[in-house]
Amino acid sequence: MTGEALPIEARLRAAGLPPLPRTAWLEIDLDRLAANVRAIVAALPAGTLVEAVVKANAYGHGAVPVAHAALEAGARGLCVATLDEALALRASGITAPILVLFPVPPDGVAEAARAGIALAAGDSVIWARGLAAYARVRRRARGRLGELAVHVGIETGLGRDGLAPDEAVAAVRELAAVPGTHFDGAWSHLQSPEDAGRTARQVARFEAALDALAAAGLPAPHRHLLASGGLLAVERYVGGERPLFDGLRVGLALYGIAPEGLPVGRAAAGIHAALRPVLSLHARPVRVTDLPTGEGVGYGPSFVTARFSRIATLPVGYADGWARGLGNRAFALVRGGRVPLVGTVAMDAVMADVTDVPGPPVTPDDEFVLLGEQGDARITAAELARERTTISWEVVAAMSARLPRVYTAPAATVGICTLTQDRGPWRRSRSGTATSVTSRWTRS
Repeated sequence: MTGEALPIEARLRAAGLPPLPRTAWLEIDLDRLAANVRAIVAALPAGTLVEAVVKANAYGHGAVPVAHAALEAGARGLCVATLDEALALRASGITAPILVLFPVPPDGVAEAARAGIALAAGDSVIWARGLAAYARVRRRARGRLGELAVHVGIETGLGRDGLAPDEAVAAVRELAAVPGTHFDGAWSHLQSPEDAGRTARQVARFEAALDALAAAGLPAPHRHLLASGGLLAVERYVGGERPLFDGLRVGLALYGIAPEGLPVGRAAAGIHAALRPVLSLHARPVRVTDLPTGEGVGYGPSFVTARFSRIATLPVGYADGWARGLGNRAFALVRGGRVPLVGTVAMDAVMADVTDVPGPPVTPDDEFVLLGEQGDARITAAELARERTTISWEVVAAMSARLPRVYTAPAATVGICTLTQDRGPWRRSRSGTATSVTSRWTRS
């Protein structure tokens, strides 16, 4: 996506990085990611805390490099779904606030406190067990255990997690009774940000819970409700008519992708226009051959040549996140034009019909783009999502760890992450177990 003409091998050599283990790879443009963060921060009310959502390996982009880049660009904290995701970020040297949005096992609560990782209380039973486990460990540690920061999740209408609004006060009081804990915030999540009526009801429930906490002398230090969909669609809360609470969790938009089918409000039109996709999927053939009429291609076969055809085998399959459902339904870019992908997607391979590519015959030296841009042509996550009857989130998050990730910023290769190599500027700040941790979410 950087527009560099040099082959990937030459770019890696120039950066002093090891060669790729295969001829299929992802490119992650950290300059674009930083630009997306800056565009979002600049468009929001002053003081809004932007939290970068880097769960699921940063939606397939690579959590550690993305987290470092997002924080450097202006994000003030990070959100993940699991405790081990948060611990991996701490191990990379990140000291910014990290919030785990889903409940963790009781035995993990003390570990989170040691690492200065904030937890979400979203189920009364699970949370009571976790709090009790933390209290036991803290007593044995005689106060040497780190403080436990907690964000109380409020069930406002999503129907999958969070405490009932009338349970919030009791939950915070229960928390306050345990030494070494503090109430760091309250949050919820919109179900359908494009549905104004449903969103208004969720906002009202969230505000009622916040008001109850404040009336009980337990005001939430940090309040966050909106994510990428709310940022782009919920006009009255982004446009300045009323406060945007004080935090925003940015997931899909961070990666330059707008949720498909979402109406964009006027206040967010500038943000939407500025977003640019960060990830692209590239491959070079492992075989190019000519097949006569009537030959089957791949398992099944689900495609049979109707003419003399030139077929390129690309080393990308469903084990890499290229869904089997894309068989005979998707395209790749080569030499700036589209070619159909034919036959059944295998675990490790998909085939491209390159018979009609202009110029000399396609060879193993040609670079294909299966997701992203090449010249003036592009294939978007939304396009692939439509063909798979799914959503853009799944398209990018499904990219597996065995696909090498090559990082560029701003227009040069700067890092690589494979199953055996992790090299890049984010490793220079690695300090093992973080000891100086910003555990509270603040506006300063």
